[in-house]
Amino acid sequence: MSVTVHPTAVVAPGAELGDGVRVGPYCRIAPRTTIGEGTVLEAFVSVCDCVTIGRNCRIHEFTVLGGDPQDHGYRGEETWARIGDDNVIRENVTINRATGEGCETVVGNGCFLMDGVHLAHNVRLGDHVTLANKVGLSGFVSVGDHTVFGGMSGVHQFVRIGSYCMIGGLYRVTKDVPPYTLASGEPLRLTGLNVVGLKRAGFSSEVRGAVRAFYRELYRRDRLFSQSLKEARATREARTPEVRAILDFYEGSRRGVTFWGRGAGETRED
Repeated sequence: MSVTVHPTAVVAPGAELGDGVRVGPYCRIAPRTTIGEGTVLEAFVSVCDCVTIGRNCRIHEFTVLGGDPQDHGYRGEETWARIGDDNVIRENVTINRATGEGCETVVGNGCFLMDGVHLAHNVRLGDHVTLANKVGLSGFVSVGDHTVFGGMSGVHQFVRIGSYCMIGGLYRVTKDVPPYTLASGEPLRLTGLNVVGLKRAGFSSEVRGAVRAFYRELYRRDRLFSQSLKEARATREARTPEVRAILDFYEGSRRGVTFWGRGAGETRED
């Protein structure tokens, strides 16, 4: 295969285009960029300096990748946006580079970013993350693998979202959302386990049961949350890997964790 560039596109000298890359009409590709083999850029896509894009991505119209961070603290230092393999990036998406010398905004592999999604500086997405239309992630937000966001939700800076979560549409996320949970409401609350997502991902009933039991233990009504968390830490090594991941998540929280809107783990198994 060879590289195909539409006559109206502008590809700067120094840009590295892999085998099978297709560049559509009126695209603009800056010099310090790398685009992996098989990736397709539809019309009017802008790829700015200091951007790497992996293999077999499809990037749709009017997307801007690697624009300067929208951050008062940015002083022109060298920063990057790095996008993995097999991503679908739909129309009007903006992904800013990071702020802070040598820092990165990162999109993992197999992600699906729908129309109008915005990723601010220093955002980090895991693998197979889905962001529905008009979702906005502020600076330094991190999102774990296989998490799904409903349309038009917005995430406050420095918030962390765990793996295998589902965030409802039209909601503000101002605190961390722990792994394997559903979150919705105003103010945002955890409403149960993401049972459907866990089943689709192949988590066994035993694993789902262990996660549910741990959340019930953590949010018992007859004791303080801090006491339950302390006791859980003391038995960490005896826990399943999934439960240890939840404990690690709580240990790393800077903004606090979203609490349950009803009894923890009340989602029923189907």
